[in-house]
Amino acid sequence: MEKISIIVPCYNEEESIELFYDETLKVLKKMEKIEYEFVFVDDGSKDRTLEIFRKLHKKDKQVKYISFSRNFGKEAAMLAGFDRSSGDYVTTMDVDLQDPPELLLDMYHDIKNEDYDCVATRSKSRKNYSFLRKILTKCFYKIINKMSDVEIVDGARDFRLMKRKMVDSILSMREVNRFTKGIFGYVGFKTKWIEYEDRDRVAGSSKWSLLKLGRYAIDGIIAFSTKPLLYSVFIGLFFCFLAFVFILFIIVRTLIYSDPVQGWPSLVCILLFVSGIQLFCTGIIGVYLSKIYLETKKRPIYIVNETEE
Repeated sequence: MEKISIIVPCYNEEESIELFYDETLKVLKKMEKIEYEFVFVDDGSKDRTLEIFRKLHKKDKQVKYISFSRNFGKEAAMLAGFDRSSGDYVTTMDVDLQDPPELLLDMYHDIKNEDYDCVATRSKSRKNYSFLRKILTKCFYKIINKMSDVEIVDGARDFRLMKRKMVDSILSMREVNRFTKGIFGYVGFKTKWIEYEDRDRVAGSSKWSLLKLGRYAIDGIIAFSTKPLLYSVFIGLFFCFLAFVFILFIIVRTLIYSDPVQGWPSLVCILLFVSGIQLFCTGIIGVYLSKIYLETKKRPIYIVNETEE
């Protein structure tokens, strides 16, 4: 029999876990001739998340769990789930039930009977997002798709069903600075997209603030594009050219009119502006260097504190 692995990263989700397990199990039981396993990942939670994992494992031996020694982030949690998964098909889902478990039936049918390696989902409307977050999210996808050679579909979610060969390709990428949406696009494979309307969380609250989302967006751009470095070069060349033009202008004006150069306030503004551009470009280089620094350290992406074994 074929097996499907459900990877579920969790961080302080004690209110949602059992609801998610019950709803997803109902769907899995409708799938004929297929085994299942849950791989829950506790990303350093401070509530009863780990305790609930232990309880579910006692009730159902098909429930695996991994508990980190501290919070390493969702990207590390997803990687840990991929490492522990053993299914012929692997899916990643959010525990808050915003990813509808019933979609698994259609996803499994499509990947099994059609020529696809992956069936992925994307959000239709983002109705649960604030107005500001909608605007920023849309801008992010436009920017990253212009900068990166890897296509990242607007509205793409982490909820997708993949064949084992795709998961193995993802596992071959052991980079520390992970941006899984970009990794999905980078490894390729034939993908079918399914749209659905956003759902409300069944319990708890989102752990993603605008600040965290902003940092995640920057990590995504840096991980899959070197164009910001190229843009900083063009900005520098532009201002060098502008400075040369102004020097010529001042020389010609002095020769013709014998006027002393005036306009100290405007000169100060220009100096501050150009200095700001220089610091901005230096900052871009600094971010890339910091990522290289972290990669060269070869630290583990996550540290396991406890598993069901």
